[in-house]
Amino acid sequence: MTRCARHAWLALSGFTAIALAAADPAFFASKVYPALENAQCRSCHAHDGVASGTRLHFPPKDAGNDAIQTFGISLGALVDRAGPSKSVLLTKPTNRTAHTGGQRIKPGSDDERLLVQWVEHLASLSDDALAAARAPAVKASAKPNELVRRLTHSQYNNTVRDLLGDDSRPALRFPPEDYVDGFKNQSRGQGMSPLLIESYSAAAEKLALNAFRAGDANRLVPCKPASADDEKCRDRFVHTFGRRAFRRPLLDAEFQRYAAAFSAQARASGKFLEGARAVVEAMLQSPKFLFHVEAGPDGRFRDYAVASRYSYLLWDTMPSEELFEAASRGELQAVAGRDRWARRMVQSPQARQAADEFFSQWLRFDRVLNAFKERRRFPEFTPELAAAMVEETRRLLQDLVWKDGNFMDAFRADYGFLNADLSTLYKVPAPQGEFQLVRFPRETPRAGLLGQASFLASSAGPTETSPTARGIFVREQLLCQHVPPPPPNINTTLAEPSEEKPLTRRQRLAAHVDNPTCAACHRLMDPIGFGLESFDAIGRWRDKETILVNASEENRRPKRIDLPLETGGEIAGLPNSAFSNARQLGSILAESPVCQTCIVRQLFRYAVGRLETPADQEVIDRLSARFRESGFRFQELLIALGPAVESVPTKSTIGN
Repeated sequence: MTRCARHAWLALSGFTAIALAAADPAFFASKVYPALENAQCRSCHAHDGVASGTRLHFPPKDAGNDAIQTFGISLGALVDRAGPSKSVLLTKPTNRTAHTGGQRIKPGSDDERLLVQWVEHLASLSDDALAAARAPAVKASAKPNELVRRLTHSQYNNTVRDLLGDDSRPALRFPPEDYVDGFKNQSRGQGMSPLLIESYSAAAEKLALNAFRAGDANRLVPCKPASADDEKCRDRFVHTFGRRAFRRPLLDAEFQRYAAAFSAQARASGKFLEGARAVVEAMLQSPKFLFHVEAGPDGRFRDYAVASRYSYLLWDTMPSEELFEAASRGELQAVAGRDRWARRMVQSPQARQAADEFFSQWLRFDRVLNAFKERRRFPEFTPELAAAMVEETRRLLQDLVWKDGNFMDAFRADYGFLNADLSTLYKVPAPQGEFQLVRFPRETPRAGLLGQASFLASSAGPTETSPTARGIFVREQLLCQHVPPPPPNINTTLAEPSEEKPLTRRQRLAAHVDNPTCAACHRLMDPIGFGLESFDAIGRWRDKETILVNASEENRRPKRIDLPLETGGEIAGLPNSAFSNARQLGSILAESPVCQTCIVRQLFRYAVGRLETPADQEVIDRLSARFRESGFRFQELLIALGPAVESVPTKSTIGN
């Protein structure tokens, strides 16, 4: 740096780095950090932000001043000590150096002056200080408190099926579950509304009645009662059914309470099974059945809690009798025992239903099953075709998982599992049977999940494609990068094309980049969708975009205009990520460590019922390494995930 440049730099900084450090040791936390927060740098530079693959990671929102100060020092890795004015810590947010997020701090502003002062301070630090600064800025020492979770609707249906032999799937009539952080089982979204409580009560009454409507057809009572008040048989039933319903042995107080309820009903009716029905109905309404609290109030049943966690992760239902017995014998205490049981459970047919449930939520099958398409433009889009789209995706994933293939091939598979309707949509020869493997022609641009109609149709509108929605899906579901919501009161209406000014969807979306308020986020989403514009709103290949413009007074029918497509796209923030079709995009994602780790993160979130935190990073890294070393075998990831779901509440004050 020349002497004149140095003077100009110091004039902008206002005072020397030594004076800065001496004047206020907490300068970064009190001045600079709020400026970066106001610039919304965290929204991208977080562990789940679109810039998660860069060197800059902000601490959690609730980080204390010490952690923030440590983070500030760690920014020395982004400072050019020989020429502070050239530091990316300064040139990126001001967009002097091309920045994916655009200009976040205005050159010449007070916020820039604060940042300049901090850069100057970091440039003055010793080599030892900078080396220490390159260590992770935040190291959480403990995992977050585990929140008590309840059974999901899918788990409820499967559990009453295996507990009672009842296939009526009563949870289909419960209030619908909300997707929170990508899934329906996240603890912070599992409220208990009055309507849900009422639904549980009604379901318990009906299930208990059906359980004994034809006597004890499902053999819930493990003995033959001599009379209505046979206490010995009563006790065996309460203990046996209670262990299965609560997924652990009953406490003495619990046993006494349910035994008394049994006897009261049996004596009043003169029927042993009426006493059993009363116990079943009561237990199905208990939080001990509805919630995952298998460890018990004092943590004494931890082995049963491990069995339950494994079972609901790998089977999406309650433990089997064999798994209960393994827990009672202590077989799940050692790592070798848990690994042995996990491998055995993964080979069970029930593991397929559990994996299907995860995939259906992760990839949002509900969006295509509930999609609406304008009938006149897409007459072939029917509920049956939508179901076939989902089935194709499900079959591809099942094939990779249960044949122990490379799971990253889900993004680059040059084949699909098609029926006649999908073959017509894709314009390939139809298979002889339903949902058989069909190889795509070598030159086709369709491949993998992002070339499948389930994704392409679900991420489009009733009449038009949505590059923004397709980009958001890739960012959030496949890269685990959270895209901030649009600012409040922003006008999202795009200019309508006209006969005088016909515009493609891509040309209309250029308004997002022209508007500074929209540009920062939309340049992260829209270019991904632009690379998929060769697929229309139901996933059909197209060479041109057909738009309908308003009719003239002489002709009331809309006029159709064909426009050439521009399908160049990119994933901003990923190196060498330019593409122009689904096949190329799939190859980029399959080779991306960000996408590979995201699969691990998504399964972790699903397994533990919450977003990962910095405290979980070691576990995520370990799981990612095992996934990678296995050749991306999904079964190995499921087995390795077991230890991550073993942390359970050791004490619960939950009610009866």
